[in-house]
Amino acid sequence: MGVEVAVISSDAAIITVCGELDADTGLALQHQLAGQVVHGRRHLVLDLAGVPFMDSSGLRVIVRTVNDMRNVDGTVSLAAPTQVVRRVLDLTGVGMSCRIFDTADAACEALLGRKSEVPIRTVCDTANR
Repeated sequence: MGVEVAVISSDAAIITVCGELDADTGLALQHQLAGQVVHGRRHLVLDLAGVPFMDSSGLRVIVRTVNDMRNVDGTVSLAAPTQVVRRVLDLTGVGMSCRIFDTADAACEALLGRKSEVPIRTVCDTANR
């Protein structure tokens, strides 16, 4: 799994995830997300376009992050989930807890009220696999 972070404002970041999100990789993502909160990020966009598979462990990371962000008056938006991931999100009702957008650009625009000034990368960092 690869994770790339792009800070789009002092309190917001896009976290691009690539690879399977499961029991083997979920903890690494959880640490990345927790680190963003420590650095003052209160609004996170999780770009899931590069996630071909997600099991209950990955879902647990997302739900935990949504709850953690609520505790700091923050938000989590999900962007561009693949068809398989979107099905898991729909079946579990996660979309009722956070907004789901078709693209990371749309999520950033909704969050910032304008187009993101940080280019959204579609290439995944595979060094962390």
